[in-house]
Formats: sequence, structure tokens, C-alpha cells
Amino acid sequence: MSRIFLTLLIAIAGSLHALGQINTEQVVRIGRNNLYFEDYVLSIQYFNQAINAKPHLAQPYFYRAVAKFNLDDYLGAEADATAALERNPYIVDAYEVRGLARQFTGNNRGAVADYDAALAMLPENRGLLYNKALAQQEMNDLAGADSTYTRLLRFFPGFEGGYIGRARLRLAQKDTVAARADIDRALQINKNAVNAYVMRADIAISSAQDYREALEDMNQAIRLQPKFTGFYINRAFLRYMTDDFNGAFADYDYALQLDPQNETALFNRGMLRAEVQDRNRAIDDFSTVLSLNPYDYKALYNRSILLADIGDFDAALDDLGRVIDAFPDFAAPYFVRFDVLRRKGDMRAAQRDYDKSMALAKTRVQTERADRFFGRPDSDSPSSSSAPSENSDSSDSSDNSDSSETQEQIKARFSSLTTIADNTSPEQIYNNKEIRGRVQDRNVNIEMEPIFLITYYTSPTELKLSGDYMREVDDINSTRILRFLLQVSNREPQMTDESVAQTHFSSIGYYNSYLATHTPRAIDYLGRAMDFMTLRNYESAIEDLSKAIALTPDFALAYLLRANARYLSRNIRSDEPSETAASRPGAPKPIAGAPRIAGTNAIRLAIADLDSVIALSPLSPIPHFNKGVMLAQEGDNAAALQAFTRAIELRPDFGEAYFNRGYVYLSLGNRDAAFADLSRAGQLGIVPSYNLLKRMSR
Repeated sequence: MSRIFLTLLIAIAGSLHALGQINTEQVVRIGRNNLYFEDYVLSIQYFNQAINAKPHLAQPYFYRAVAKFNLDDYLGAEADATAALERNPYIVDAYEVRGLARQFTGNNRGAVADYDAALAMLPENRGLLYNKALAQQEMNDLAGADSTYTRLLRFFPGFEGGYIGRARLRLAQKDTVAARADIDRALQINKNAVNAYVMRADIAISSAQDYREALEDMNQAIRLQPKFTGFYINRAFLRYMTDDFNGAFADYDYALQLDPQNETALFNRGMLRAEVQDRNRAIDDFSTVLSLNPYDYKALYNRSILLADIGDFDAALDDLGRVIDAFPDFAAPYFVRFDVLRRKGDMRAAQRDYDKSMALAKTRVQTERADRFFGRPDSDSPSSSSAPSENSDSSDSSDNSDSSETQEQIKARFSSLTTIADNTSPEQIYNNKEIRGRVQDRNVNIEMEPIFLITYYTSPTELKLSGDYMREVDDINSTRILRFLLQVSNREPQMTDESVAQTHFSSIGYYNSYLATHTPRAIDYLGRAMDFMTLRNYESAIEDLSKAIALTPDFALAYLLRANARYLSRNIRSDEPSETAASRPGAPKPIAGAPRIAGTNAIRLAIADLDSVIALSPLSPIPHFNKGVMLAQEGDNAAALQAFTRAIELRPDFGEAYFNRGYVYLSLGNRDAAFADLSRAGQLGIVPSYNLLKRMSR
């Protein structure tokens, strides 16, 4: 194993020949580059190398904890954060990462301990206070959570998330009035606080059964977060309760477009289809639920009733048999099976099930498991007339003496359908910008199309099956002089395959040997730079590309690659995780951050390189496009418009350029020009154009 790591590190460091000579700071810095670009698997490989070389350092363990956390390896993240703190107990961010990891694994008490340790060093940190309050509530320390929220809001009275979190706490304390006041305060601060609308809708339902008021809040939540499946499921329920059946169906259908395997949406749509007598399609929905979860006994029970309704008695009996096996003391399925057996003509077996149903109903036997799956009904037994109650239990089971159900029966069942249990669970707040967990169910951020890269890998889509064309790239590929074929794309995939990374480490080793024994050529430096670029080692890539340009001053592709490397390196953080070691007597000194080019200077150097590309290859649209992105990043919108316009003149079907020019026009307030460009971009396959058009048309 040590020989493998030695080979990898020699490839990275270039001229190093022994494990002890590894430039650990550089390896950690490259790993952090990959963290920034969310290439977590590759970043871990770098941190592994640093840890093997210098296991006494805290930094590599901390950053590896961050990477593991983002891969949902919470136990691994906790272990690495612990290792980092053992080496340096003053890394505040390590306490936060470990606290978050512990929260995700249910160790809320341990999480609170970590947040307390971090708060001892940063007593007024918003994220730490907020996450601590969440953990305290999860461990049912409501008084402690209340105290933490009070402290949080004293320091940050304009933080709407604090009011939403405290409102959730107030609901747990059964104080609806105080919860409503906190929600209203949050919405005064931020009218786009989605969770506040959802919570207020829940309060309207639970406190006053005011479905219309709740529906207004859910409409607002969906306008703000139009891609969250759960909101449509809940709104479908509200629409049903306000007699809007068509609207309920539309919401279930759209929820399933967003998430075709959402069991709740499938089950609820099946129930609604059953109510309108669309039995076959209701059976299809329940069957799909059961294909996803064979142990969903509510779906199994309701499918059995529908199968009996359409005369498929054998299939209905199979379903009822499974339900009875799971809940042998639950009266309702015995009565349904009695009815099926009676209709099938097996009167002896039917009588046995009828007697069993009556006996269980009279003693009100209901096992804990049946309570959990079916709920406890107001009347789960036959009435005094010895007929099963027509009221459903609180899930969806229904006892009926004749196989047809009335509208009121099904409505009673539907009113107790499960919806998303809690759409309002607050999210953890991340202080460290590198802790960027996979955030789900949020509005998609509208951003400019990114620069085009020269890469070995692309991410094809249905609308774009291959990379873009650039003459200089095609010329080099035609010579087969490089070890891999170059491609042009602004959708470079993340590095997720360790064997692919190993291939490029090996390629760097090949170039190291070749350049050490042959007269250097510009193409060789460019080839090694491409491997460095693939592995996110931009510093080494820039160095090699500068050598290539020195050897061949008219090498347009080398200028373009160096521009990209400089641009991509602009936002790599140079600051270390928050430490207070320097302020404590006798404590270890913080490790100095690695120097880097300042972001603005890096972009200016990149633009200068693009100007060289334009001078050498004036008919290529790619450098103009990339220059436009960088100029817009610098706030020079007028020059950015000129660059995108020139790219469009050179390539009239350049959809990304139309989109970005429309984006800049919007930032300048030129709505008509923006809409024309966005419409054209959408036509050319830039899908986010339509989202932006819709938002701006409201």
C-alpha cells in the first residue's frame, strides 16, 4: 500500500523521490480544490496521501471529515473530526462537523456537547446556536431549546430561521398562539420563508380546520419552491378538502412527474381514484406502491377491497391473507374476507371469518402493530346491529357489509390519508462554506452558463450528446499526439471513479519521466497540464502551460487552458478552519494558509490570456464566451455584453451565449432584450431559460 501512495505522490509533486519529501501543504491544498468543486471521492484520495505522509497533522483529518460528511458517511466524518480534534482541540469547524454528523446519526446529546465546545470559543455564532437548539428539541430538552432560541434571537433579532425554529418548538409545547406569532414575525422579516408558510398552513388545519386559509399558504410555498414533491401532495389533500377533485388529481400527477417513485403520492392518488370509482387505475397505483414496498399493508388492504369490487376474488383473498398474517388480531380484514368468501360461495369459511371479526370487534382487540399501520378508529368494531361500522379507521381500512362504498365512506377514509409527515423540519446551517451538503427540495438557483473547458471527459445530455467544436482541439486530436482525446464542454463531470484518477496520476508519472529524458516540447507540457487540470491541480497546470507558451508563443490552446486554470483557481479558499489557538496561552499556533492568486487578479490574468487566444484565433467563439463570463463576474456588464454578442456573431446557434447575454440584460433591467435572448436560448436547448422566463413574467 505504501508503494502505491508513493507512486501517486511522486506524480503529484513531480520531482520528489521519497515519502518524507512530499509537499503535504500542496497535497492538502489540491484536496481542498476538489472539495470546492464537490469532487469528494477524489479529495479523499488526496487527504489519504497527506495523512499517510504526516499523520500528526489535524488539517487532513478535518477536510476528510468534510468530504465524508458530504458523501453521507456520517460515522466516518465523526471519526475523522475526532481525530482532527485530538491533534488540535481548537478547530471550531471540526466541532461543528462532528456535531452535524452526530445529529444525522441521532446522537443529539453528543451533538449538543460539540456545539457547546464550539460556542465556548465562538459564543455568538448563529449557526452553532441554531443547530444546538434543533438538537436539544430532538432530544426532548424543550426548556433547553427554548433558552437557546432566546439567546440566538437576542444576538440575531433579524434571523427569520430562528423564529421558524422556535415556532416549531412552540408547536411541540402545544402553544399554537405563540407559534403563530413567531411565524408571522419570520414572514415580516422574509416574505419568502417557505417553511413559515407550510407551518402556518399546518396550524390553520390543526387549530381551526381552516382548509382554505391553509391552501393559500401552501400555494405561496409552492410558488417559492415549485419543485418540492411534498408540497404538491399536501396541497392535493387541501384541494380535496375544499372539493377541488380535479386540482387534487393535478397535484398528485405533478408530484409523480417530479418523483415517479413517491409512495405517498401513489397511495393517495390511488385512494382518490378509488373514491371516484376509477378502480382499475387505483389498483395500478396500489400495485406500484407494493412493488416499491411489499410491506405496505395499507396499500395491500385497500387493493384487496378494489380487487373484490372488480370480481378478482382470488387476488383479493391473497392480499387479505397477507394482511391477516401480519395483523391477526385486527377485526376489519376478517370481515372483508368474510364478504369476499361469501360472494365466492364458500359459506363455511365465510362464517368462520365473520365469527372471528365479531369476536375481535366486541373485545376491541387492536395490536400495537395494527395501531401503527392502521391507526385506532373511533369505531373499529361492528355496531350494535352486528354490522361493521361504515366509518373507516384512521388510515384507510373500511368495513362494509356490501361490497360497494358510499361517497361519504370513502371521503372519511381519504380525510385521514397520510401526507408528508413534516415538511417543516429546519435544515442545519453550515458555517463553513466547504460543508455544502446535498441540499434538496430548494428552488434551483438561476446562474449563468459556466465557461467552456478543454477536458478529457464530458457529461452528455439528451439535448447535447457530445462536446462542442474548436478547431485547435480538432487539430491536436487528429495528430493523436496526446495520450487522451481532448473535448470541449462546459459540463465536465465530477471525478467519482478512483481508477480514473489513478490513470491520470500514472499519466503524470509518464510525462515526468519523458520530460526528464527528452528535449521538452510545448505539447508535452500541455499534455501534463491536462492531467493536472483533470485532477484539479491548477497551480501545477499553470506552471506547465507557462512553459509551453515560452517554447511556443503562438500556442493558442495553451493560452486558453491557462486562462481556464487561472479562472478556476480564483475561489479556492486560502483561509484555514476557524481556530482560536493563537489567543490561548501555550496553545499550538494555527497553520498558515497556502498563498494563492487573489480572485480578481486571477480573473484579470485569465482575461489577458483569452485576449491572446482571440488574437491568435479570431474566428473562435469559445474565448469570447469565456471572456464574457469572466467580465460579468467582475461586474463589467457592458464589456460582457460585447463579448457574448461577438460569440453569437461567430456562432449564431450558440445557446449558452444567448442565455448569458439575456442574464446580463436582466441584471441591467432591459427586460425586452433579455426575454428575446432567453427565448432563443430555450429554443436552442438551454432549459433553464424557461424557468427564468417564468419567474420574471410573474
